[in-house]
Amino acid sequence: MTRFRLSGRGRFGQLCLVALAACGVPLSAPAQTEGGLYVAGAGFSFEQAAADGLSRNPGGQRFFVLVLPPQTEALTSKASRAQAAARQRVVDGNGVLLVCRRDIDSGAVDATRLVPGVVPARGWPPAGSGGLPDGQRYFPDEDPANLPQSDEMLRRLRSTCS
Repeated sequence: MTRFRLSGRGRFGQLCLVALAACGVPLSAPAQTEGGLYVAGAGFSFEQAAADGLSRNPGGQRFFVLVLPPQTEALTSKASRAQAAARQRVVDGNGVLLVCRRDIDSGAVDATRLVPGVVPARGWPPAGSGGLPDGQRYFPDEDPANLPQSDEMLRRLRSTCS
């Protein structure tokens, strides 16, 4: 009878790898390269959401600030000095500034007044519309580089913008 024998210093490590593989646990995990989603509006000012995002994502970790009316003025050329300074800190800190496409479509946000770099984000399409192809996370005209990679964060963004 042949016996499988692990010996030497790496025996414990080898056993751990075998156990992890048997359990279906990935042997390597992607590095956390993305921070959270922070929403300005609904009781939080743009400056508060920006400060929260910056404090929780140090070191250039990418994060997202979704801005809802009436806080969207912070993303225009009519922003106050404090809003413009907070906006620049978000951009410098690797933050992505988002507005809901529905707010642009409804006229609540004038897209021509938004500063460069603000990304419109879509909500969920109406049921049966086919706007978001089955099995796809992004609409055909969206740039995935401007939106969250995390499924949970993308769902939260789409739900908020629906």
